[in-house]
Amino acid sequence: MYERALENAGCDPGVIAHCRAVTGMAREYARSTVVDRQLLEVGAMLHDLGRSKTHGPGHAGAGAELATAMGCPDGVVRIVGRHLGAGLTLEESALLGLLPGDAMPVCLEERIVAHADNLVKGTREISAEERWDRSIALGKKYLVRAFRLGLDLEPLRHLR
Repeated sequence: MYERALENAGCDPGVIAHCRAVTGMAREYARSTVVDRQLLEVGAMLHDLGRSKTHGPGHAGAGAELATAMGCPDGVVRIVGRHLGAGLTLEESALLGLLPGDAMPVCLEERIVAHADNLVKGTREISAEERWDRSIALGKKYLVRAFRLGLDLEPLRHLR
């Protein structure tokens, strides 16, 4: 059902495959009973919805607008809009040429999708270090925040 929504929005097969891989990764962090699994899975599957409009960093905001227009719940819209890296501050948004906005993942599901997306390039799992190496342009504060996001969430991945 969500793959069809991505297709209808104009996402290419590579984006859809990536969304499936991120959803699979996000599920690894959803073993705790405090995680809203349905919200997590829908948000993960639709996180790159905005790639139907742009492949730049503005895809998160474009995706949030599309998710809103599709009638998605607010929680899904927030996941889509806040999934970039470890979130973006107003300053980081400006550095990327984006309109300033609240792009910091707050709830657990938002944080899990952002982290899972950080660990998947295309459909391949990558290390956190490989991901951070690609994010150096955003500066040390961003890298520290992204590293802490991983530290916060990794224990969830290993719950049984």
